[in-house]
Amino acid sequence: MSSDYLETLNKEQRDAVLIKDGPILILAGAGAGKTRVITERIHHLIRSGVTPSSILAITFTNKAAREMRERVEKSLREDRNLNLPVEMSERPFVSTFHSLGVHILREQSSKVGIKRLFTVFDREDSKRAVREALEKAGFDAKTHEPGKVLSIISKEKGKGITASGYATREEKSYFSSAVEQIWFEYEKILKRDSALDFDDLLLKTRDLLRDNLETRNYYREVWQYILIDEYQDTNHVQYEISKMLVGEKKNICVVGDVDQNIYSWRGADIKNILDFENDYPETKIVILERNYRSTKVILAAANAIIEKNMLRKKKNLRTENDQGENLILFSGFNEEHEAAFVADKAQEFIRNGTRPREIAVLYRANFQSRILEDAFMNTSVPYQVLGTRFFERKEVKDIIAYLRASLNPESLADLKRIINVPARGLGKATIAKIFAGKEDALPNATRNKVGGFKKLLEEIEKVSKREKPSETIRFIIKKSGLEEEWRGSKRDEDAERLENAYEFASFAVRYDHLSPENGVVELLTEAALQSEQDEMKEERDAVRLLTVHASKGLEFDVVFVAGLEDGLFPHRKISVPGITPEEAEEERRLFYVAITRARKKVFLSYAQVRSIFGRKEVNIPSEFIFDIPEEYLEEEPADSVSVPRKPLLNIEF
Repeated sequence: MSSDYLETLNKEQRDAVLIKDGPILILAGAGAGKTRVITERIHHLIRSGVTPSSILAITFTNKAAREMRERVEKSLREDRNLNLPVEMSERPFVSTFHSLGVHILREQSSKVGIKRLFTVFDREDSKRAVREALEKAGFDAKTHEPGKVLSIISKEKGKGITASGYATREEKSYFSSAVEQIWFEYEKILKRDSALDFDDLLLKTRDLLRDNLETRNYYREVWQYILIDEYQDTNHVQYEISKMLVGEKKNICVVGDVDQNIYSWRGADIKNILDFENDYPETKIVILERNYRSTKVILAAANAIIEKNMLRKKKNLRTENDQGENLILFSGFNEEHEAAFVADKAQEFIRNGTRPREIAVLYRANFQSRILEDAFMNTSVPYQVLGTRFFERKEVKDIIAYLRASLNPESLADLKRIINVPARGLGKATIAKIFAGKEDALPNATRNKVGGFKKLLEEIEKVSKREKPSETIRFIIKKSGLEEEWRGSKRDEDAERLENAYEFASFAVRYDHLSPENGVVELLTEAALQSEQDEMKEERDAVRLLTVHASKGLEFDVVFVAGLEDGLFPHRKISVPGITPEEAEEERRLFYVAITRARKKVFLSYAQVRSIFGRKEVNIPSEFIFDIPEEYLEEEPADSVSVPRKPLLNIEF
């Protein structure tokens, strides 16, 4: 049979594609074409006679899953030797872990003891529920910050620990005892609202597969070939799910890069990829070291940086690209001077023909974006701060709440959010009586308003069962009164809200090919599970400003890495006595990720003096700068950008 689709792969990539059965570990360096390898591997499995629907491919963002799905379908369509129908009824199941959990839990809802159309709480929903749980448990949100409590609960769930399990631990501080009480109240709220949070989607899926042999065997039969991308980012529960889905033939292929493990704060466990061969002794290993993205100089710098780490599987990135230019180091007098340098250089590249969207400014902490934004505004360089999620906008969340409340009337959080949006003359006292079950005590006029609201939700539910998801969203915008309110307003933000609302309706079109009910469910699932890289709106042709964490998986012609100061990058926490080697190495991996985002040019910069939380501090350059061999690094004169030096007042040594 013809193998044209393999001819453009290098030897190691072909090896990764052609090994059909058994456990496979693909160690793919930055820019080594791993997405293409996964795509062609799925293509080859189908060419080899594997039924498309028996392939499960898992990645970590909705955006990555969507792109992989599109690539696979394009690859299959273009292979004339396959003779597949134009509209394939069977497709590989390409998903994130969380979306996989939603799929399994909805299919098996009766076995889990939950409603099939349960609500998925996003982080904002969960934080609001934790705040309510705090009050119910008798704690003050000022002394027990809801976000911090939620982070602890989330991390414990990621380890596979439930509220009951957390309560049985031996060592208890005052704060952990408080978390225990809040957690139990939080679980009651989730149950009351027929809701699951992000972590429940994984934890309850794990529990179902672990405790129900029939269900476990069913999914092992459904998915006989499993591929997992970004395996270094899996947490303990994701690791357990993947182990339980793998059948006796152990047809599991994982792809990852130890050197890009940067999410331990989310629960990612580097041991999962380091110990893969112990879990599957028959593992075949393929190492992808040829980089198709960066210049030789950039890779030489990146290799020198990462080789100091001990927790890794050794590899050395190489490329056949040009030698390229040296990395540039700039030392600013202060953060304004550093930001002016970045903006001026970006402007220079744009004048010389580089598209703004091919330039990125990366930083370690979100607070750094403000001073950079000021500099870009001063030079009139178009910029866009990435990380603001479309589905977190109030108007979009209001529409989502209408849809969720119509499908799940038990979701009190959604009902509370929208019962008076737009205003229906239902005050706080009225709303309190409604949710306390005292609706009969309300005046007739008020009861009529409540009745009208309930009737609206019933109409939305009916429309959602017969119309396409995009039409359902348009129905909500019009019938809820939101469109009328926004159109009647003279405020610019209301015009933008209306625009965003209809942008959401346009987004929903991608689910119109499904049955109305399934389309709505998939739409709500994706909206709840958006990540920082899943920004839906069309990105402008502008310089990207984003954290290094958010940049993973992206690439640009020109990359600036700002704020390379000891205490900032590497982060201050690694200067704390007792820091573990694992935590220190993760900061180094983060810098490695930043450098390897660049195709052609890298600029490194730091400020000799920086204001942090209102206090000026004199800085020592980051240790990472000194890890780069001198022959690959050039210094840019400080006077290349003229910014008046400010007096060094209130300096903390």
